[in-house]
Amino acid sequence: MAYEVAHSVLHHLQSKGNTGHIVVIDPDDQTPEVAAKRAIATIIAGTRAILVGGSTAIDGSPVHDTVVAIKEAIELCRWNASQDSDSDEDMWDVPIILFPAGARALSPAADAITYMSLMNSRNLQFVMGEQVLGAPIVEKMGIEAIPMGYVVFAPGGKVGAVGEANLIESDDIEGAVAYALAAKMLGFKMIYLEAGSGVNQPVDSQIIQAVRAAVPELVLIVGGGMRTGEQAQASARSGADWIVTGNLTEEYDDASELENVMRKYIQTMRE
Repeated sequence: MAYEVAHSVLHHLQSKGNTGHIVVIDPDDQTPEVAAKRAIATIIAGTRAILVGGSTAIDGSPVHDTVVAIKEAIELCRWNASQDSDSDEDMWDVPIILFPAGARALSPAADAITYMSLMNSRNLQFVMGEQVLGAPIVEKMGIEAIPMGYVVFAPGGKVGAVGEANLIESDDIEGAVAYALAAKMLGFKMIYLEAGSGVNQPVDSQIIQAVRAAVPELVLIVGGGMRTGEQAQASARSGADWIVTGNLTEEYDDASELENVMRKYIQTMRE
């Protein structure tokens, strides 16, 4: 059973309203079973989309196994909700989207893929090389490909190092806007501003505001360094359509504890 909505995953991500929350699951950091439990806990807390991938997840096997485990868990929860008139079945209409580090980190079980270019990489393999290698595979899989510009800011974290990024500094508003405009002119539907996983400095609010003003038609995703709901709230108020967290969820092995932490995080983000 696939993601059950009448529209595409892109339409889901374009839907306006309160800033939405996305959790990123890195298959290299957890087993498929643990990933599924964490995904369910965050959905109950209010997460509305799941990214599967990461800066080092390059092997298709763990990616596929993780996608399948999460999908099966969601389908079970959806079925249980359909048997209870007091339950909200629609809350389980959460897409699983590939967030690949390379052309091998794919799965036909996913609902969509962020077909992204790491725009400020010094290595052309991340700008267009992996995309060319993966295109025939994605076409054969038949999953929805969503064009996305991916831009990494200082401090950059692991993705900045692995992706060989020319990091954009936190005060370089002009440079950030130039990348955003280039993303629009290249036909991307989304732009992702990334500070790096596990870092202590999120993308600056003035950068987010400037990018939002420059490309209001693009879906604006912001991630990295937002460990608190207050930090996520600042990004949301600056114009982010979606806030991404990943490392934070990996700190909790108990599903109930994770659910409570993420519910408070998401509620604060939306205040």
